[in-house]
Amino acid sequence: MSDVGTFVVQVTATDADDPTYGNSARVVYSILQGQPYFSVESESGIIKTALLNMDRENREQYQVVIQAKDMGGQMGGLSGTTTVNITLTDVNDNPPRFPQSAYQFKIPESAPPDSSIGRIKASDADVGQNAEMEYSIIEGDGSEMFGVITDKETQEGIITVKKALDFEKKRQFTLKVESSNPHVDPRFLYLGPFKDITTIRIVVEDVDEPPVFSRPAYVLEVKEDVQLNTVIGTVTARDPDIAKNPIKYSVDRHTDMDRIFNIDSGNGSIFTSKLLDRETLLWHNITVIASEINNPKESSRVPVFIKVLDVNDNAPEFAMFYETFVCENAKAEQLIQTLSAVDKDDSFGGHKFSFSLAPEIASSSNFTLQDNRDNTAAIFTRRNRYNRHEMNMYLLPVVISDNDYPIQSSTETVTIRVCACDQRGKMLSCNAEALIHPTGLSTGALIAILLCIVILLVTVVLFAALRRQRKKEPLIISKEDIRDNIVSYNDEGGGEEDTQAFDIGTLRNPEAIEDNKLRRDIVPETLFMPRRTPVVRDNTDVRDFISQRLKENDLDPTAPPYDSLATYAYEGNGSVAESLSSLESVTTDGDQDYDYLSDWGPRFKKLADMYGGADSDKDS
Repeated sequence: MSDVGTFVVQVTATDADDPTYGNSARVVYSILQGQPYFSVESESGIIKTALLNMDRENREQYQVVIQAKDMGGQMGGLSGTTTVNITLTDVNDNPPRFPQSAYQFKIPESAPPDSSIGRIKASDADVGQNAEMEYSIIEGDGSEMFGVITDKETQEGIITVKKALDFEKKRQFTLKVESSNPHVDPRFLYLGPFKDITTIRIVVEDVDEPPVFSRPAYVLEVKEDVQLNTVIGTVTARDPDIAKNPIKYSVDRHTDMDRIFNIDSGNGSIFTSKLLDRETLLWHNITVIASEINNPKESSRVPVFIKVLDVNDNAPEFAMFYETFVCENAKAEQLIQTLSAVDKDDSFGGHKFSFSLAPEIASSSNFTLQDNRDNTAAIFTRRNRYNRHEMNMYLLPVVISDNDYPIQSSTETVTIRVCACDQRGKMLSCNAEALIHPTGLSTGALIAILLCIVILLVTVVLFAALRRQRKKEPLIISKEDIRDNIVSYNDEGGGEEDTQAFDIGTLRNPEAIEDNKLRRDIVPETLFMPRRTPVVRDNTDVRDFISQRLKENDLDPTAPPYDSLATYAYEGNGSVAESLSSLESVTTDGDQDYDYLSDWGPRFKKLADMYGGADSDKDS
């Protein structure tokens, strides 16, 4: 779109001939290719435009051939050529144009805000910055429901949802969207307005929607003394679809684990299923679910906040446990304790308590009670001097009442102990240990602790005595079975060949026993004088000797086994196999038959070979 004669470029040719010699170096320029679009000045080589309103959109590239000829362009002159490539740059001389005069889009009513409906694009023959677009909604009944934004990369207009749609309220919208160039060249305004308008029709499609509650949340109030199955409020929901499907209500049990409330599935009435207590829980937060009967998947939820209102159902009581004392030398009308009370119930105007003594002791009490009219009361002595030996503790019943409706009252007990005090009224001694340590343990608890300590000490002493007794027990413990009289021992003898196991001479000669020989299996704690026993003659039978010693040991528990007598004891007469002891075999004059040992099995094979072989040697 440049004017005719607009400078493009200047070309220059050089000639090596002497410029002072005639016209040999005089160069003249001419155009061989590129007409009628461009021209060249013959003397200067300047290329200019030669055609008006050249359009880049029609042709963008041009190739111009320029000839330079010496001798002033006359015949016989030499020439050279060059090619000049010329490109037309773009200007904003084309307005945007929509390819369609109208567009139509469909969108479901469930589309969330800021979701995209569709895209539109106006065409522009220009390029780069001259082809940039801006889209806007200029009019239409859906300008509040929809919006349009420009995609800078693709230069498209994106239609979006601004507000939630409702098929039942409005099913169709019409918009007029304008596209314009933001960068307009004033030189080309005569070419027309650089904008274009199109019509967009948007159709809303019906979707099966979940029920909609009449409120985003519900707040209900109920008194704590209501009866079971009392309706406390109602929630309502409707099906927004044209079908108007019936609604079913239910309580989300994850929000009401104790099942305190229930709901009528048909009309949404909420009622109590358990008794309420404001002092236990003031607020109950539950969730109600509304779902379509024909399509249970379509459901919605709403929070329900239930506040329990207070009812005067709790009697006032002492603010703490009162246990005080009175001095034996107290005077009449002396203040000994101030009382205060609390009430679990709520009071909008503030609590007002009244105090009085129980009617049954009001006239005969040793103390008086004064109501201070400020929710406190004072206890005074009624007489002079008290004797703790006659009465060491008084129990004073106090009646506390509130002023709410219905009036609630309770009887609390104040414990007053009689104690010995000095002249200044400071307690010196008292039977109630809890008065010395008012924040400590009670008397019963201290007694229980002391009993536990005593039992523990007794257990420790018994355990130590038992261990000490066990240390004194001999290593060899005799069986109590009188049928065998077999003594258990832990030492294994070496048989008859072991001459070190015992000394038969000791059994024959008891006088050889060392009187002062001590036990070697334990450390003696107390040295006992050895018992002197009658000396047995050499010809005394071994059996009588052993029986006599066994009897002495049984009767004297302090006599330890100084020799091996307790280890090799006489086993008695009741054995079917008879005695295998070598001691008895010494006193037997006749021969014995040991063939029966071979019938006792492989364990007695060695013994059978020893005694059986001895018989065979004797026979031979």
